[in-house]
Formats: sequence, structure tokens, C-alpha cells
Amino acid sequence: MKRTIVALALAASAPLALAQTQGVTKDEIVVGSLQDLSGPLAGFGKQLRSGLLLRAEELNEQGGVHGRKVRLIIEDDGYDPRKAVLGAQKLVNQDKIFAMVAHLGTAPNMAAMPIQFEKNVINFFPITAAREMYEPFHRLKYAFAATYYDQARHATPVLVKEKGAKKVCTVYQDDEFGLEVQRGAEAGLKTIGMDFAEKTTYKRGATDFSSQVARMKAASCDFVVLGTVIRETIGVIGESRKTGFSPTFLGTSAAYTELIHKLGGKAMDGLYATMTVQVPYLDDASQPLRFWANKYKTKFGDDPSVFSVYGYLALDSFIRAADKAGPNLTVDSFVKAMDTMSIPTDIFGSAPQNFGPQKRLGSNAARLSQIQDGRWKVISDYYAD
Repeated sequence: MKRTIVALALAASAPLALAQTQGVTKDEIVVGSLQDLSGPLAGFGKQLRSGLLLRAEELNEQGGVHGRKVRLIIEDDGYDPRKAVLGAQKLVNQDKIFAMVAHLGTAPNMAAMPIQFEKNVINFFPITAAREMYEPFHRLKYAFAATYYDQARHATPVLVKEKGAKKVCTVYQDDEFGLEVQRGAEAGLKTIGMDFAEKTTYKRGATDFSSQVARMKAASCDFVVLGTVIRETIGVIGESRKTGFSPTFLGTSAAYTELIHKLGGKAMDGLYATMTVQVPYLDDASQPLRFWANKYKTKFGDDPSVFSVYGYLALDSFIRAADKAGPNLTVDSFVKAMDTMSIPTDIFGSAPQNFGPQKRLGSNAARLSQIQDGRWKVISDYYAD
């Protein structure tokens, strides 16, 4: 009799156990995202938010995933790790999110992930190219962005050889981001028997690059690897143009944004940068890309950016995995789906991505674009191991 009662109790509790998967109900999947909506990268954060919202709206209009609509909750962390902790605590403990999607920035992600993982909440496709987004291995980490290290390692030797450069220099931000670019380029140069002729750094937030440019000019550099973000890329190149210093400039995806040519003007022509998805111009030659860009502008009143695309694709990839996981969506079923997940290329030109039981980075491939006549133009296929 006791065994019968226990068996009946377990059977009765089975549906309840299923219902207790955090962030998943019969009708919805609750997804969280932390963005910088008020800090130094607020422009990017707002574009990411719009991309996420557009994809969520499309999905929900089509009926959702296995009948579940996505409820998207976005919090502002101001690109501040301390605020990211508070935001993650709210999303994880109060809003009960199933997954964190497209969280912007390395330091905020590093601060938020321990809070998520303690409650079995997935960190899905963070918007940063740091290796920590998939290393060390954790079953709840999923990354899509080719690292700054690999971007520089692959592209530098190819472009140096193509340009016949003799003296390669680098200017980079004096932090982990800049070091990743410098180390990657250095590793790439070693494959062709070269090393940097000059290395120079700047502190985050710097606005004057005259001394760095003077050092590289004095070293007769004809190729410069940029471990720079937006303002610094414009500052270094602008100072170089003023002083008659005209090497080939190569940046990473941190400098791949339409803001470079919008803010820097004609002086930015000729800059190369590694990238994956392309800037979605409203008059792009590709009809599907042009259609998407105009749809975005109609909804939000602004031109889309590459960060709009990142947000859109991050949620799209999450939806693919949730769909593959089936009607019984749990963290375990999601992880199982991702363990055999392949994501094909898309209208934005992303590299195909593949995941596995021990593979948490979809692709380490990147390609090259160059600013020509005031807009980015893709000029190479993907580089990868």
C-alpha cells in the first residue's frame, strides 16, 4: 500500500516538476537581456535592444515556439559590472528568466554569469569577442563571436603579405581587449617570420594620440594593427592623416561599425577591419538585406547597425535551439539540442556555426571589410583554422 501511494504521488508530481522549469510555462518562454542603455556604449545597447525586439515580435506574431511566445525583459546595466550584478539578480531571481541572451560587454558578462549559473540560467550569445565567453568550458555558456585574438591572428599575416608590408606596428588599448588584439596579431606575424617593429599603447578614454602616431611614424611603419574601439580608431587615423603618416590600418570587429565613417568622415577611407555580419545599409544590393533594413527603420525610425543585427541573430539562434529542443523545453533539453546544433549562413553573411558536447563557440571565422567611399565593403571570404 505504501509503495502504491508513493508511486501515485510521484506520478502526480511529474507535471508539476515539468512546470517548474524556470522561465518556461505553457504559453511563454521568459528571456532576459542586460544592455548598456545609459553608459558609454548606450548607442550599441539601444541598437541591440531594437534587434532583439524585432525578432521577438516576428516570432510572437507567428505563434511562438511550440505554442510558447517569447517574453523579453531587458534591463540597463550602464556597462557597469556592479549594475550587471544587480540586473542579473533581478532577472534571475525576480523575473525568473530561462536564459540570458545577447548581454553586451565582457566585464558585465563576467560579473553576471556566476549569478546565472547558480540558478541554472543559460548565457546565450553574449555580445563580446572575449574568450571567457566559452572558456573555461561550462555547459551553460554559448558564444558566437570569433575572438579578437583569432580575428587578428588570421587576418594580419594575410593582409601584410598582400600589401607587401615591411614594418608592422601596433597601437592598442592598455587592457585585456587591446592585449588580445596585440597577442593575436603577434602570433599571426610569427607564421610569416615577422614581428612588430613598434608597439605603443594608450589608456582607455584617451583622446590625444599624437605621441603614439609619432612613434610609429618614426619607426617607418607601413602597416598598423589597431587594438582600438570607435573613438580611438578615428583619433589614431585622423592624427596620422594630419601628419602625413599613411600606413595600411587594420582593426577588429570592435572598430567595425558605420559610426567610424559617419563620425570620422573621408579620412577613414581605406581602413580595414575584421568582421562577420555586415552593416545593413538601406540601399544594399542584396534584396533580402535591403528589405530587412527598411523594415527595421520603419519600426524604430533609425537606420539599423551591425549591433541591431547582432541582437536580431542572437535571439533568432536561441529560437532555433528552443524549437529543436521540442515541446518539453527544459535546460537539459535545450543543452541537448545545442549539442548537435548547426546554424547556417544568413542574409547578413554570417559564417556557419556548429556546436557540440564540448564545443561552445560556434565559429572562430572572420572576414575583412574596407571603408571605400564612405561605407564598408566586404572584400574577403572567411579566415579560420
